Amino acid sequence: MGEIQRPGALYQQVAAEIRSGITSGEYQPGSLLPSEAQLMTRYKVSRPTVRKAIDRLRAEGLIDVIHGKGSYVRALPAPAITIDRGITRTGDEFQAGNVGWQQPESPTIYRTTTTATTAPLLGLAEEEALFAVDRLLSDPKSGTRALHRTLIPFATAANVAEELGERPDMEPEEIYAVLTAAGQSLTWTETVSARMPLPDERTTLDIPDATPILHTIRITRDEHGQPLILEELRTSAHRAQVEYVMRAEPPQLPHPV
Repeated sequence: MGEIQRPGALYQQVAAEIRSGITSGEYQPGSLLPSEAQLMTRYKVSRPTVRKAIDRLRAEGLIDVIHGKGSYVRALPAPAITIDRGITRTGDEFQAGNVGWQQPESPTIYRTTTTATTAPLLGLAEEEALFAVDRLLSDPKSGTRALHRTLIPFATAANVAEELGERPDMEPEEIYAVLTAAGQSLTWTETVSARMPLPDERTTLDIPDATPILHTIRITRDEHGQPLILEELRTSAHRAQVEYVMRAEPPQLPHPV
C-alpha cells in the first residue's frame, strides 16, 4: 500500500485504513495487528501518528492493546437484544414488537409538519400538519435503549379516526386497533437502514464513538395503499438487531384508477 493521500488528519486516515481492514476481514477477530514499525512502513507515517491511530481504534472498541504483546482485533459481541418487528392480531387486539420494553420518561407530544423526507413517505406535500409523539424505550434486561417516533397526519385524524387527534399518544398497537375499528384494512411496509447517529442520538442512546444506529421506518397503509401513519425506531447497531417473520404473499395487483 502506498502513501496515504486522502485529506484529513493523518492519524485519522491511518485509523480509517486499519478500520477498513478489520471490517473487510483482512484482520480477523482475535488476530494481532502488524507492529508499530510495520504500520509505519506500510502507511509511510511516523510512530506518533501510528500510536494516535491505535488509540483512536481502541477508543472505538475495535482493538485491545496488551502491553508488551501488541494490538489485537476484538471479537465483535453478539447484539444484546433482538427486536421483533412482527405484527400479530387476535380479534380486535394487535401486538407489535418486543413485549416488556419500559418507558423511563413520559412521551413527548407536539405538532409539526412534513419535511422533504417525511412528505413523500406519507404521500403528502411538504409542510402538511402532523401530530408527533416521541418515546424513549428501554429494555430492562439488557439496558438497550431505543427512540420511537409516531407521526400522524392531521388528515388521518380528521378523515379516518378522530380519536387519533384527541389522543395521539396512543401506543402503536392501539392506533392499529382504532384504525381497524374505523373500517380500515391495514397493511404495513418497513425499511431498515444504518447511519451514523446525530450528537443527541448518541447521547440519549448511549452509543460508543464510530458506531452506527439502526433506523427503521414503518408505514401503516389502508387497503388502497394510502399511508395513514409513520413510525420510526432508532437504536444502537452494536446493541440490537431486528427480526421479521417472512411469509409468502400473493403478488399485489395494481389498484384500479
